[in-house]
Amino acid sequence: MDVTRAAAVLAGNWLGSSTVPSRSLYPHQWSWDSAFIAIGLRHHAPERARRELLTLFSAQWSDGRVPHIVFDPGTPPEAYFPGPAFWRAGRTSGIVQPPVHARAVLAVHEAAPDRGFLATLYPKLRAWHEYLRGSRDAGGHGLAAIVHPWESGMDNSPAWDEPLARVTPSSGFVRRDLAHGTEADRPSDADYGRYVRLAADYRDSDYRDFGDFVVEDPGFNALLADGELALAEIAEELGLPSEEHRESAARIAKALQDTLWDNGFFFARDVRTGALTRQHTCAGLLPLLLPDLAVAPALLATATGPRFGLGRVHGIPSYDLTAPDFDPARYWRGPSWSNVGWLLHRALHHHGEHALATRLRTDLLTTAAATDFAEYCDPLTGAGHGTRSFSWTAALAVDLLAQPA
Repeated sequence: MDVTRAAAVLAGNWLGSSTVPSRSLYPHQWSWDSAFIAIGLRHHAPERARRELLTLFSAQWSDGRVPHIVFDPGTPPEAYFPGPAFWRAGRTSGIVQPPVHARAVLAVHEAAPDRGFLATLYPKLRAWHEYLRGSRDAGGHGLAAIVHPWESGMDNSPAWDEPLARVTPSSGFVRRDLAHGTEADRPSDADYGRYVRLAADYRDSDYRDFGDFVVEDPGFNALLADGELALAEIAEELGLPSEEHRESAARIAKALQDTLWDNGFFFARDVRTGALTRQHTCAGLLPLLLPDLAVAPALLATATGPRFGLGRVHGIPSYDLTAPDFDPARYWRGPSWSNVGWLLHRALHHHGEHALATRLRTDLLTTAAATDFAEYCDPLTGAGHGTRSFSWTAALAVDLLAQPA
């Protein structure tokens, strides 16, 4: 792949202070998208990478949360639903997304060292993680809970079906996403109605009452633990104590294994019922990011086995290939996403699986180029789905190209 193609996607989606995931389907700044985008931008536009993250954290709430959307004031209100009028939170939404930001900040600094950038964002990152480790420990196990499927970043994952079933869908709203995406690729109307209901109830409680959907997600918490490890390195760069971050990462890793691990896999837990949701989704593979994970061999066996076919299919399927409701085209119910592939590429190297990591890297780059940087792809055929010229697909291709084969 020619890196200039991927860089052109990022240039085309740049708004001046941040990058939209897609000009049509996602016309604002998204939280974890911006982190992945900055990881790519650092190689050829480090100032833009720093600006990306600084813009996002300029919208951080006083309680430490980093909102999942920062709305672009120049975008027409009808371009996206639910927009700022729905959330009633000024220029942001009121929910969050996975905490990949510390890792992105560290990566940007490593590519183009800037102590001032680190010094500005370190206290903001600390406050963000403290919010998640404190206010979001709804289950009392030392794990952060998500209170809306969108907070996982994996919106319509089958892991959410059981806790979502007790939510009454809202009606009377107009979906904007279907104007820019194929209906068969997107979440169902019933699911979308439940998303709107949960968001409205959370908003109406002034973002305090968690409501009916409260879930401990292994992917979200693995990324929080990895973020604490990144914060430790940032603290050391700044000459500050770092051990508290390493201890925090270790506590989260232990809580993950004590609470969410069962029968060779990490499952989400419904805090309201205490039950694990038994769907095998790609979120359960993300604890492999933790280098000292005791159960890594068993989890790698699941990743390379029939459920995910790592090394034999395109990318990392978002859902169990053997499940009767596996769908290779519908959003997070089967397709592969480049950000999950990029995370697992890192994880494989952590655990000495270098040949498998190389194979995954080659596939991610080939698929990105062949699909015009599609949002996600069919893991069986490699066919692109969702929007094209998707920013994190392009950004992570840039990053993979910058790494040794």
